[in-house]
Amino acid sequence: MLSIRTGPRAVLLAFALICLPFAAGAQDSKSAPLAKELASALDRQTGDMKVVAAKMPGTPDQFAAAMYFPGSQLLVVTARYSVPVLLTERLTKKDYREIYIDLNSASVPDSKVMISDLGADGLKAKPADNSPYDSVDRAGKVTAFDGDWKKAKLSETDYMKAFADTDEQYVKVLQALLVEAKKTS
Repeated sequence: MLSIRTGPRAVLLAFALICLPFAAGAQDSKSAPLAKELASALDRQTGDMKVVAAKMPGTPDQFAAAMYFPGSQLLVVTARYSVPVLLTERLTKKDYREIYIDLNSASVPDSKVMISDLGADGLKAKPADNSPYDSVDRAGKVTAFDGDWKKAKLSETDYMKAFADTDEQYVKVLQALLVEAKKTS
């Protein structure tokens, strides 16, 4: 039997359990600080074209590249490349633009992941009102992180899992790109 002392506690506990999924979904992404740091590093580059590329750690044939449009967006691609020695040579020469182009056009198709970070401020699962939304193109299947999981024909749980998985992968790519960007700035 509930006493008056435990009644309010039980109500508060139930309320907290109901609100927990919403609070978890509203958390900032893990990629936000890294995306901002990469954007800042690329801001220090001279010239109109702000590009960086890197080899992904622990994989002999996977690379990443980012093209940055100051204050606007960060377009990041990661993929395996069938002739990694060519991209390794371009990386040595700091020919980042060509690596970016190669990863977009000549990479192993099923391995390609393209992330559009509008705002260059990290991924957001649900953008603020009237704000542009981030997206990921994973081997030809695009997921828009516009907060409308029903339009994407996903459950909210599946949508948030897709976001969390993409954000986790984006963190790894940003870390590799930051290492290279710090060498050149």
